[in-house]
Amino acid sequence: MANLIFNVKPKTKGSVKNRPFFFVQINRFDRKKKIRNSCLHPALFLVALLAGTAHSENGSRLWLRYVPLEDTALTMYRGRITQVVIPKTQPFTTVREELISALRTLLAKEISVVSSPSQDGALIAGTPDTCPLISSSVTASELEALGDEGFVLRSTTLNGYSVTLLAGNTPRGILYGAFCLLRFIQTGHSIDIFDLHQKPKIQKRLLNHWDNLDGSVERGYAGRSIWNWNDLPKKIDPRYKDYARANASIGINGTVLNNVNAQAQILTTEYIRKAASAAEALRPWGIQIYFSVKFTAPVEIGGLATSDPLDPGVQLWWIEKAKEIYSHIPDFGGFLVKAYSEGQPGPQIYGRSHADGANMLAKAVAPFGGIVMWRSFVYDLSIDTDRTKCAFLEFVPLDGKFAPNVLVQTKNGPVDFQPREPFNPLFGSMPATPLMLELQITQEYTGQAQHLVYLAPQWKEVLDSDTYAKGPGTTVAKIVDGSAEGYLLSGIAGVCGIGTEKNWTGHHFSQANWYAFGRLAWDYTLSSEQIAEEWIRMTWSGDQKTVNQIKKMMSGSWEACVDYMTPLGLHHLMAEGHHYGPQPNFVHPVREDWSSTYYHKADSGGIGFNRSSAGTNAVGQYFPPLRQLWDDPQTCPEIYLLWFHHLPWDHRLGSGLTIWQALQAHYQRGVDYVQFMQDTWDALDGKIDKQRYEHVCQLLTMQLKNAIQWRDTCLNYFGGFANPIAKKQTDN
Repeated sequence: MANLIFNVKPKTKGSVKNRPFFFVQINRFDRKKKIRNSCLHPALFLVALLAGTAHSENGSRLWLRYVPLEDTALTMYRGRITQVVIPKTQPFTTVREELISALRTLLAKEISVVSSPSQDGALIAGTPDTCPLISSSVTASELEALGDEGFVLRSTTLNGYSVTLLAGNTPRGILYGAFCLLRFIQTGHSIDIFDLHQKPKIQKRLLNHWDNLDGSVERGYAGRSIWNWNDLPKKIDPRYKDYARANASIGINGTVLNNVNAQAQILTTEYIRKAASAAEALRPWGIQIYFSVKFTAPVEIGGLATSDPLDPGVQLWWIEKAKEIYSHIPDFGGFLVKAYSEGQPGPQIYGRSHADGANMLAKAVAPFGGIVMWRSFVYDLSIDTDRTKCAFLEFVPLDGKFAPNVLVQTKNGPVDFQPREPFNPLFGSMPATPLMLELQITQEYTGQAQHLVYLAPQWKEVLDSDTYAKGPGTTVAKIVDGSAEGYLLSGIAGVCGIGTEKNWTGHHFSQANWYAFGRLAWDYTLSSEQIAEEWIRMTWSGDQKTVNQIKKMMSGSWEACVDYMTPLGLHHLMAEGHHYGPQPNFVHPVREDWSSTYYHKADSGGIGFNRSSAGTNAVGQYFPPLRQLWDDPQTCPEIYLLWFHHLPWDHRLGSGLTIWQALQAHYQRGVDYVQFMQDTWDALDGKIDKQRYEHVCQLLTMQLKNAIQWRDTCLNYFGGFANPIAKKQTDN
């Protein structure tokens, strides 16, 4: 292919919320080269067109491809499922249609719906109220333990026939059970001997869309917003159903439609009616909708002179607004609030607290069963000069002061979705307040939709972290699910990167993070390896060798990203605005904590942020024994070493390497792993459909170049401080 040069000009408005813009060069694609010439992201779609593709897949079906099974699997399942017994009433329409359509495709045979089993292999699905056969095979105590969303899948015998039983208390429980059964079939698990009881470990399992009403998406890398506000309420995009199906298949039960940097207009009657039509499309799949709201909405759209949460007129305005919303959307979930952070107004402008603001909103939605998710992402440096300490200092004094239907939504780490952070010290420090974990699915700081970075290991590291808040075993997961303190209300949120691109997420492998979030939200005890294998089998191939190769790529991809971006506890080295590439020398002209240098503090004496007891004492916000372990550089885990300590360049690690030598080794290791992923993917040529294979090839080429850029930029910059020290030691 001839070389093509494109001059991609930056947008003049709002460009800081988008990825960087580059001159784009497209050269001939050569898989044999270790580093290939390639385009950068603005022209990826053009590369695919110019290269030419055979008939293949575009990724739009996600993990719900329902590809006909191979002969061996067909033999195993065809005899096990021959007909379906399921209520024909309206509440079961969604699950009935999904089951029949999927089974007919997977098993390549006709599946009939019957009123009672007439042969071996019947699938009987329903609730005790709708299917008398359920009560004869599932006890009342079993059903009671399932709650509203749980299910039983059981192989048993009824009326002399071998059957598979799917039982639950609600149509939504049956829907989740149906997707579980289909997942087992898609991934080749036997259902001959089956007795599975499942219910979600966390109650509210939400996606947070950072979508704006004009269709743009903050930190979105897969096109524009899927919510077509201009078309609503009259026109419903068919993709809403596909979106809802995908979420239901992994147990997600709610979605926040709009950006936490909210616009008050979402609360106008016009937009409430638009949202009601979207809610109607999502409802059959068990998805509730929520709004991000702007705290000053009573002033901006209500004509009030104040938004003071203690003002009776303001309280009444929110009560009436809640009534209006629920009159249009009876199952509306509630409000998400970003207050007094990064320019978003909050109750503090009236001298009130976070609890004052949250409780006012909670009172408005409480009569309808609604909740308020109040974000703890605040970092006012007037409270403390160490940004990581600010949220703790603001929220811990408010513990126990929030209404029962308020969740304090807290990011996994104390800075901002960095490639790796220690868990947020708020987890475990607010025992009288339910905390909701916020994770980022869209890869703002981990290569966006250009890098293959499987985030389940990152989330598992957080969820499995022991806070020691009530002694050993008080993990972040047990705080989030409410079991540590006995809370019934629990929640987890994922900031999603879903957009209008055909594959939904920009990078085909970014779909894995959406999938993994849902699976972990349902059951955080699942391993990242198990989740990866499920997703690979449903998304790419059932061939075991292919599955193993892709799983190897994914399993170390997050650690590799940490290595080539921010090893040894470094953080926030990204360029300002787009947060895509490295800029360790960046100094922000207004806010110190938006500077890279604020975090790494590299100088001739060493590198790292001293958060030990001899520094800012951020380590003091954690419980013993973590406080003592992390306070000493000799016992602090290397993954957090430069997060908590400023150490000399010649400080020796347990490996015997100096800090400077270890940094060099980690940066190179990260690059080497991306090269390994590229080589592994190259070997799958012919095993993966052409369109998706070529797309991933291009992105891995880009990722390798980016990893090299990260390595070289950071080591060149830090080397300006470290190399003179190393040279002096050599000379001596």
